[in-house]
Amino acid sequence: MSVGNKHLATILLGAAAAFGAYKYHNMSDEEKKKLSDGLKDKFHKLKDEAESGVDTAKNYFNDLKTKAGELLKEHFPDAEKHLHDFFNNEKTNEPAANSGTTTGGV
Repeated sequence: MSVGNKHLATILLGAAAAFGAYKYHNMSDEEKKKLSDGLKDKFHKLKDEAESGVDTAKNYFNDLKTKAGELLKEHFPDAEKHLHDFFNNEKTNEPAANSGTTTGGV
């Protein structure tokens, strides 16, 4: 039976976790507190970056939507009218298509 990549990765991950637990167990209380505070600080920085990234993405997509709409109106001035007519015709044709009457035999 051969050892696959997944099995090897699992063994290495388990060994790393065991070594980390051993090192943590041998730390003094002051070192444990310092480690805990460091991890908390890193987590809060990561959280703040993620939240600012969400705001940045919202602003980017709002700007993109606005610019795309302006470009569409600039290069195809009647786009709004055509889309409005297209979707209104589609809505008005739905009841006729679903009225239960058939034309032609199947």
